Amino acid sequence: MDGPGFWMAAVAAAVCVGAGKGGIPIVGMLSVPILALTISPVTAAGLLLPVYVVSDMFGLWAYRRDFDGRVLAIILPGAMAGVAAGWAAASMVPENWVRILVGLIGVIFALNLILRGNPDGPPRRAALGPGLFWGAVTGFTSFVSHSGGPPYQVYTLPLKMTKTVFAGTSTIAFAVINAVKLIPYWHLGQLSAANMKVALMLMPIAAGAVFAGVWLVKILPDKLFFRLVIWALLILSLQLVWTGWRG
Repeated sequence: MDGPGFWMAAVAAAVCVGAGKGGIPIVGMLSVPILALTISPVTAAGLLLPVYVVSDMFGLWAYRRDFDGRVLAIILPGAMAGVAAGWAAASMVPENWVRILVGLIGVIFALNLILRGNPDGPPRRAALGPGLFWGAVTGFTSFVSHSGGPPYQVYTLPLKMTKTVFAGTSTIAFAVINAVKLIPYWHLGQLSAANMKVALMLMPIAAGAVFAGVWLVKILPDKLFFRLVIWALLILSLQLVWTGWRG
């Protein structure tokens, strides 16, 4: 973990983490793939988790009044079960299989919205059953490869929350998930002293990017914001499929 190439990738990854926590659609998912250009994906995931957690603290403050309590109450129990399943299956389920599955789900959902449009009808109610299911998928994929965004979006986009409530609910949900992931990541040896040293240097960069993301969410028009969400979901899902297939 040295050299200009590594540090350029590390800084870019930290900016992505912070901007994602500030509410910019799924940008945080780019962080591990960027850093994995210079180090192994497993090491990249372990190094960035503390950066995610610290960035979450700033995101929680920024969106402390903007969230949907019902969505959180439904999706978080499922997510905790998903994290536990990811921990239990950490040595049995290949990461690339998870990447391909998550990517295909995201591609299908995003293409459906793009091709059929997103009608202006009434928002769906946050249903318990689907929320627990997609919450579990979110927790599992977030644990395995920090890629919980696509399944989370599949459940929350049809609810048609306002952009600030959407961003705030996402920030709180993943803040809780990331905090819980610290325990199994530590147990699996992914929070090494070397990783923590680099993470500490990246935390201020990510914290600054959080507020840049919050500012962009406030100035982007609603339709443009959610269009970005959908296209980001498609692009990143395709990237997950490609990465998993190549792996």
